[in-house]
Amino acid sequence: MAAELDLTVVTRPDDAARSRPTGLIGGIEKREIRIVPADPAWPGRFEAERDRIRTALSARALRIDHVGSTSVPGLAAKPIVDIDLSVADVEDEDDYLPALLDAGYVLRVREPGHRLVRTPELDVQVHVCPTGSDWERRHLLFRDRLRDDDADRRLYQDLKLRLAQQDWPDMNAYSDAKGPLIAEILVRAEEWAAATGWRP
Repeated sequence: MAAELDLTVVTRPDDAARSRPTGLIGGIEKREIRIVPADPAWPGRFEAERDRIRTALSARALRIDHVGSTSVPGLAAKPIVDIDLSVADVEDEDDYLPALLDAGYVLRVREPGHRLVRTPELDVQVHVCPTGSDWERRHLLFRDRLRDDDADRRLYQDLKLRLAQQDWPDMNAYSDAKGPLIAEILVRAEEWAAATGWRP
């Protein structure tokens, strides 16, 4: 589910949280991995979803960021817009999840420190994470490194195109296969962040 990132989180052990289903809500899905050329419409789609989220949550949405490959100009990607939504406490679902569901999103993943809701059409994924978290920082750092560095952007795109030729049991297996290169790029990204004074 979150194989691309090594997350360390603290959960709140209340009875309500323990009673909720966790993991992949709805079970494993086999989906075609299709990589398409960068689409100039993707930023506009993000903006529309950002407005939808902000209307649903108002000030409870502390950050709404376009992340993932569709946020990197010129990078081929799956035609799925990824969004990071930062909230005060991701474990306090009552504070944000009903409003997102009312706005038309569907809960797909529930795990410590992270929730994922998506559109019924499966073309937008919203990752809900705690503000200031490692999850938030790594997504933004990886995005900005790929925006800045042509070589890392090409490496990542080439890997995705190769992996898309294979048959995967589900999208998480595909994501797992990208993990080693993502980790390698994040090492360089951390060095770049330190050298440039980058901040999320």
